[in-house]
Amino acid sequence: MSTVDSLEELLQDELKDIYDAEKQLTKALPKMVKHATASELKQAFQNHARQTEQHVKRLEDVFEQLGMPARGKKCVGMQHLLEEGQEMIEAADEDATRDAVMIASAQKVEHYEIASYGTVRTWANVLGKTDIAGILEETLAEEKAADQKLTGIAESSVNAAAAGEGAEEEEEEATRRGSRRAATARGRHVAADRKRR
Repeated sequence: MSTVDSLEELLQDELKDIYDAEKQLTKALPKMVKHATASELKQAFQNHARQTEQHVKRLEDVFEQLGMPARGKKCVGMQHLLEEGQEMIEAADEDATRDAVMIASAQKVEHYEIASYGTVRTWANVLGKTDIAGILEETLAEEKAADQKLTGIAESSVNAAAAGEGAEEEEEEATRRGSRRAATARGRHVAADRKRR
C-alpha cells in the first residue's frame, strides 16, 4: 500500500482496491454459475454477476465524482479468497457438496465486500461526501442481500443435500463392509462343515 496522509487519500486508495475486487468477481462469477448444480444457486450467481457489473459502474461514477481515473490496484485479499474457493470447489466430487462449498466461498467474498463497502461508505460520510456515501450504501445493501440469499439457499436445500451425499457414501461403505464380513463368515461355515465331514 502506498503512503497515505489523510482520510481522503485512504478513501481513494480503498476505492481502487474494491474496484479491482469487483473486476475480479466479474470473471469469477460466470465460472461459479457453470459449476453450480442447484438451480436456485445457479440463478443467484447469475443475478449477482449482473449486479457486480452494476457495482463496477457505480464505482466508476464515484471515481468520476472524485475527479479520479477509474483504475484499480491489485486487491490481494479478493485474489486469495477466490483462489481458496477454487481449490475447495475442485476438491469436491459430489454435486451438492460442491454447491455447499461454493456458497461458503461466495459468502466469504460477500463478507469481505460488506466490510469494504461499509468502511468506504463511512469514510465518505465523515468527509462530507454524502452523494458518494449514498452510492456506496446502495451497493452495500445489495451485498448484504446477496449474503442473505446464499444463507437461505444453503439452509433450505443445499446443506441437507450435501449431508445426504456423505450419508449415502457411508451407508454404501457399511454395506460393503457388511457384505465382506458375511462372505468371510460364510467361508468359515463352509470350512467348518468340511472339517466335520
